[in-house]
Amino acid sequence: MLTDQDEEREATWRERALNAEDALKAAHSEILAQRSRIGELRGQIRDLKAEWTEEAIQRITTENTTLKQRVRQLTADNRTFDERLKAARSNLRFQTVASPTSKPASPNRERRTDHGPLSRSRPGETHAVTALG
Repeated sequence: MLTDQDEEREATWRERALNAEDALKAAHSEILAQRSRIGELRGQIRDLKAEWTEEAIQRITTENTTLKQRVRQLTADNRTFDERLKAARSNLRFQTVASPTSKPASPNRERRTDHGPLSRSRPGETHAVTALG
């Protein structure tokens, strides 16, 4: 009976010792991983604290100003081109309706006032109108 109890105690002791060893190995690997991460973060902090030279600051400021001006210019150009496109579409729409190449209706034929699908067009759409005659 005593030997059984001793064996049980020794078994639980061995199990606890093995568990403690496994936990110690896991803790060591976690500590190494965290130390490595801390080193990386310190390097990033050191890089961020690096002194910028006056020349580099001036160059970056100049580039930033130039890029902002370019954005403003491109935005204005885009707006101008958009207005021109709308005007061209509008001109085309009215030009196709009142085309100078269309022949006047003969006096024997009834003059057509319906312009077909053009009268039902949506903004930005154009449709060809066939000449009467």
